[in-house]
Amino acid sequence: MTYAERRAVAGLAGIFGLRMLGLFLILPVFALYAETLPGHTPLLVGVALGAYGLTQALLQIPFGMLSDRWGRKPVITVGLLIFAAGSVVAALAESIGMVILGRALQGAGAIAAAVLALTADLTREEQRTKAMAVIGISIGAVFMLALIVAPLLDGVIGVPGIFWLTVVLAIAAIAVLWRGVPSPTLLQAHRDVETVPSELLSVLRHPYLLRLDGGIFVLHMVLTAMFVVVPVALAQHAGLATPRHWLVYLPVMVMAVALMAPLMIISARTGLVPRIFAFAVGIVVASQLLLWWGHQTLAGLVVALTVFFWGFNTLEAMLPSLVSRVAPAVKKGTAIGIYNTFEFLGVFAGGLLGGFLHSRYGVPGVFLGCTVISAVWLLVTVTSPAPRLLDTRLVRVGETDREPAEALARRLSAVPGVEEAIVVAEEGVAYLKVDRRTLDDAKLQEVVS
Repeated sequence: MTYAERRAVAGLAGIFGLRMLGLFLILPVFALYAETLPGHTPLLVGVALGAYGLTQALLQIPFGMLSDRWGRKPVITVGLLIFAAGSVVAALAESIGMVILGRALQGAGAIAAAVLALTADLTREEQRTKAMAVIGISIGAVFMLALIVAPLLDGVIGVPGIFWLTVVLAIAAIAVLWRGVPSPTLLQAHRDVETVPSELLSVLRHPYLLRLDGGIFVLHMVLTAMFVVVPVALAQHAGLATPRHWLVYLPVMVMAVALMAPLMIISARTGLVPRIFAFAVGIVVASQLLLWWGHQTLAGLVVALTVFFWGFNTLEAMLPSLVSRVAPAVKKGTAIGIYNTFEFLGVFAGGLLGGFLHSRYGVPGVFLGCTVISAVWLLVTVTSPAPRLLDTRLVRVGETDREPAEALARRLSAVPGVEEAIVVAEEGVAYLKVDRRTLDDAKLQEVVS
């Protein structure tokens, strides 16, 4: 990457990270705090925990489309201000209902698609995969940091203080946006990262993409449902006050990352990806069984949570890559947009599920319910045919009219290793799906030069 690209990606990863940190900090501490709020019930606690997922899911694609018209930075700024306003409402809340409203407002500042579009504006096609990987890594790092830091913050400033901290984080993100991120000279459509409304139905009909969307839905549903009761189990059964929960999360996350690394190395061999993926789903199922069986002891919780985050972290890394490699070249951005929508819908559904099961069947009922749901996912995974995994290449071909574009697409398709080629004349870009093992790079360069 050039210096300008590194600066832009670092700034945008920081913005994404600051916002997601504000959302994640509540996850490991809210359930116990909610018990002190007037009007709380187990169901409403779950709704409050997952409320941001619903508004985020509904608004992220519209926010991305608005950024094409009004500009990336203004739309991102508005989203961050809405997020800050939701944090203020939640910080001042004196009832569970007001917290739900605040959390819904937090999610309404749905800037993800606009941030990704701005990233595409500020990076070259050949550097875009690296840029998206940096942003993805920053989100994963922030999630792990939040689990460890949130209990400590709760002991110092309490949950209302954490909500106030998220206001500060939102303002800091706005400052980074305007002072640390360059402004694009031209707003362009980027089919590799942006949703195209006319393609939504065709992508939703893609059978394997739909299974991947269902997978991220279940994964985040299970995660959110778990955290409706995990803090309760740590307090009531393990005897740990909330400020000491970090003593569990720190070793859990370290061990989970250590266990995940070999799986990711093995999965780099394309032929093993489906098996590693199914194995990781099986790990999630096993973790829920372990939580159901061993949640009444500290040792049982530590082992079960380690197993869960081993599977969770592995799947979080694999799922977006699979979506990118399975989606048709010109529909990759739309596929990613739908995938992200399912992820946040899973957060909302998980809050509802966890709250309902907790109210009816107690803590073990939540873990047993998550076991059943994740087992269904495993069954679908192992009985589905493996997809063909291809890489996406974007090649700048310059502006051309329709006929030469179609002719160029045919010549590109004839290059060994190119499985799909679509030239979008108005963008001057060829979207390719390639098999990296058989691709003739020299021939490809000869065709586009």
